[in-house]
Amino acid sequence: MKKSIVILQTSQVSSTVLKNLCTELMPDVKVYQIIDDSLLEETVANGSITKGVVQRMYQYCRHAESLGAAAILNQCSSVGEAVDLIRPLISIPIVKIDEAMAKEAVRIGKRIAMVATVESTIGPSSRLIQKAAEEAGKEIELEIRLVDGAMVKLMETGDQKLHNEMVLGDVQAAAKVNDIVVLAQGSMIVMEPLLHTIPKPVLTSPRLGVNWLKEVIGE
Repeated sequence: MKKSIVILQTSQVSSTVLKNLCTELMPDVKVYQIIDDSLLEETVANGSITKGVVQRMYQYCRHAESLGAAAILNQCSSVGEAVDLIRPLISIPIVKIDEAMAKEAVRIGKRIAMVATVESTIGPSSRLIQKAAEEAGKEIELEIRLVDGAMVKLMETGDQKLHNEMVLGDVQAAAKVNDIVVLAQGSMIVMEPLLHTIPKPVLTSPRLGVNWLKEVIGE
């Protein structure tokens, strides 16, 4: 029987990119998508995940389980810590899209810059990188940069050019004084066409995350 996976998403922004990546890297796997933008809106409004966000995500994960999915891919960094609470209650693997990126960043460099475009991502993503460093037994220096409002522009208007213009300066500045730059949200994959101009490695999460998901389900 053909394997399937469920992508749990909090916006439409990277839905096509993620589905295309899954099709490219796992052509024999059926991809389902659950998109609920209220998850991110509620998290941003409260500054962190809420009981309601965790409850809805749990129900979506139970739905994926009932579909017979081989695994779930959580797309949103801002709600990533809800996954830690839900994992023990679900019988199939739940992969955070940014876990593989955090591990790769720690492997590559000591001085790591994390660029985010929404404040609610800063806490979960920075803790994820610190956790990866602890697991690797490595000391790191983490610089955090917030380009406030860039993701809102991308979600509300779909204006990738404006989003990229807002973010690029911070990426360039971070690359000058760090070993590696991490783009905290999957939606920031729209920066990829500009990243070849950066003299240091710049990581985005979608391809790394889907590759790890592929490994998890044994494809």
